[in-house]
Amino acid sequence: MVDRAPPRALLIVLLPVLIGMGTGAAEAQQNSQPQQPQQIPQQPQFQTQQSAQWATMPRMLLERQFAGPLQDTIVQRWRDPADGTVCYIYLPITAPHSPPTASGFVQYGGNMIGSISCMPSPPASHAAASPRHPATAAQGQ
Repeated sequence: MVDRAPPRALLIVLLPVLIGMGTGAAEAQQNSQPQQPQQIPQQPQFQTQQSAQWATMPRMLLERQFAGPLQDTIVQRWRDPADGTVCYIYLPITAPHSPPTASGFVQYGGNMIGSISCMPSPPASHAAASPRHPATAAQGQ
């Protein structure tokens, strides 16, 4: 009578070997494929001019900053000083980006977190805008 090991015990012994072989084959396949260098798209000439324009553009005013719903995120409230528009921006505290290109711009990586919502400023109140009627003023005295 031949003493056989139960299939379960054999699987427990061979499983690490099989996993190691599969991992090695996958690594060999990855190493055999040539690495494609990441190409950065060519920057058009007009971006240098845009960079100078960006530096002189008007700025919104940061009014408040709040902790975001996820760790390491924030919500900022910005106001347009020209027309009073209010914007809430939800963004991560840090964002990866490339070194500055020859034109001075950086390229930000993809990010799954971030949004902006803007609302016009509320209309001016009619009571505050119009002076009191003389008859109403006389009744109040």
